[in-house]
Amino acid sequence: MKKPNVAVVGVGAVGIEMVRMLKERKFPFSSLRLFARSQRQMNIEGENYQVEVISPQVFSNIDIALFAGTEGEKGAAVTYAPAAVKAGAVVIDNGADFRLQDNVPLIVPEVNKDKIITHRGIIANPNCTTIQMVVALGEIYRRFGLKKVVLTSFQAASGAGRRAIQELRQEALSFCQGSEEKGEFSPLMAKVDFNQEIFSRQLLFNVVPQIGSFKEEGFTTEEIKVVRETHKIFSDESIKIAATCVRVPVFVSHSEAIYFSTKTSTTIEDIENALAQTAGVKFFPAAEDFPTALDAAQREEVFAGRLRRGAEESTYWIWVVADNLLKGAALNAVQIAEELLKN
Repeated sequence: MKKPNVAVVGVGAVGIEMVRMLKERKFPFSSLRLFARSQRQMNIEGENYQVEVISPQVFSNIDIALFAGTEGEKGAAVTYAPAAVKAGAVVIDNGADFRLQDNVPLIVPEVNKDKIITHRGIIANPNCTTIQMVVALGEIYRRFGLKKVVLTSFQAASGAGRRAIQELRQEALSFCQGSEEKGEFSPLMAKVDFNQEIFSRQLLFNVVPQIGSFKEEGFTTEEIKVVRETHKIFSDESIKIAATCVRVPVFVSHSEAIYFSTKTSTTIEDIENALAQTAGVKFFPAAEDFPTALDAAQREEVFAGRLRRGAEESTYWIWVVADNLLKGAALNAVQIAEELLKN
């Protein structure tokens, strides 16, 4: 098989990680081209790249097109994916636009890679929050089924893109520059004089229970995504799922507290054994060895720890952490591309 010509569309936080993952995992491409709205030079990990202007015509010699996507807005794939597919490329889209379309497989390779071959030119990458949850629960679902899942997520600023990372950093700089003038300690010391553009509230020293816009019954778009995407990935709408998604002042890595119940009767030993054998998961059985967001940064695995019994029979709590730019986005897309080559 000839080595494919690969394109990365979008060179923000996720696009940069896509390039890095392709190189780090030694993906066997013949050529690698980068596209964005404007032409420029970029240096990624010491290597210079020419970023070309995106247009429908650029895909004539592209075999696999990775679209970095942007949460919360229409991604470039809406405009350019049809042209890429028509030219013969397979599109792997990290945006939200195609995820729930019936003819587009929604793929997490550790969970449902068998669905990749059903694609008609476009394969969707799930939401970062969904990805790490279904990876952690994948083997548990296969062995015992899932009756109910209740998720509380604590999501990093980078989930909203590069500008969100910059906004959190500027809040921190603003606080540091004015901290000496605030005098004796007061809870109001945490407030910064900064005009937020990305987040609805100050994120520094704060917790913001809104990711996306508010929709039906007060749920946000992020919370609704988790429910619908999980049902599609597992091909099982019988699972009762609810989520609360929260933005926290962390640069990278999402953390999740997951409460779940299994369909068949289980013991905590059953769940421990399943987690220890789950592909893509690093399980920490000792309670005091819990993983944190910093532990997961720049790591490919989904980290799971603090497994506990729930309030009812066959219910459990688990703490899950993963780098949202890697397994939650770029790495998952590259893994899909790797599976395409195998098929």
